[in-house]
Amino acid sequence: MTARTSDIEKATEVLRAGGLVALPTETVYGLGANAEDPAAVARIFQVKGRPPSHPLIVHIGGAQHLDDWVADVPATARLLAEHFWPGPLTLVLRRGRRVPLEATGGLETVAVRVPDHPVALALLSAFGGGVTAPSANRFGSVSPTTADHVRAELGDAVDFVLDGGPCEVGVESTIVDATGETPSILRPGGVTREDLEAVLGGPVAVPSTSPVRVPGQHPSHYAPRARVVLVEPEKVVIEAELAQELGHKVGVFLPPALADTPVKAHAVVAVPGSTAAYAQRLYGLLRELDERGCDLIIASLPVEEGLGLAIANRLRRAAGPRPS
Repeated sequence: MTARTSDIEKATEVLRAGGLVALPTETVYGLGANAEDPAAVARIFQVKGRPPSHPLIVHIGGAQHLDDWVADVPATARLLAEHFWPGPLTLVLRRGRRVPLEATGGLETVAVRVPDHPVALALLSAFGGGVTAPSANRFGSVSPTTADHVRAELGDAVDFVLDGGPCEVGVESTIVDATGETPSILRPGGVTREDLEAVLGGPVAVPSTSPVRVPGQHPSHYAPRARVVLVEPEKVVIEAELAQELGHKVGVFLPPALADTPVKAHAVVAVPGSTAAYAQRLYGLLRELDERGCDLIIASLPVEEGLGLAIANRLRRAAGPRPS
């Protein structure tokens, strides 16, 4: 889906006036502001209820603009940008002068990417600058993958919603620390570890913790209203039925291997057999079970290969302790 020219023009005007625009990307919908306007950036944190120390991603219109936003671009970072931009890859590099500290959580590093969505790219081209755009939802909750998700959650807090249809990838970008000689994955996402390793010619680490603060590291993130409990795949049915007997309204993520298994639960959704399809639908399925009144969701982790690594990361965060 492509937005009308008038919608792109309206969104551009809103950004230039210091307003907030919800924009589609291939990953999720972002809550966008002029990256060089500290007041507009601060409003993102206010609307989302996001801690000001939590960095934002600066979206730019193409790899040719990278040097405008960062202080140094190592050869490895240029190689990754060449292969994966536009696309769901975010590079963490040293902050350039155009990026205010409000956008980086006070850090001297900045996260940058080029989205792979025609509407987002058209907006960035028309605007002619960088746009900070975390997911367009309340902090810690399920990310939006349609314009309707944004409207339902943020309502009038957003000055303009730019509708570009459903997001194709469905989970956020992979964040790579490219500040040193050895890149590492700080958040798994739409570009897989295997893809990165194929380009770099060697293993890429996925540390469980990192001194570099990036989006998505909060102990609880991507969480629905219902509590998420993760179990082994073969225990999904028995754990769901036990919880249902104890009085919970249970939602079940039924693994592909158990697709034909009857389950006594409040609501059951079948997990797609393809990890690409699962990633694309993950947040929508979590929202669906919330809308159907579930107070508990029983799920299992996929094999942590390819996009399965990103899905597992999101489910673990969804099951984590909720923000106070």
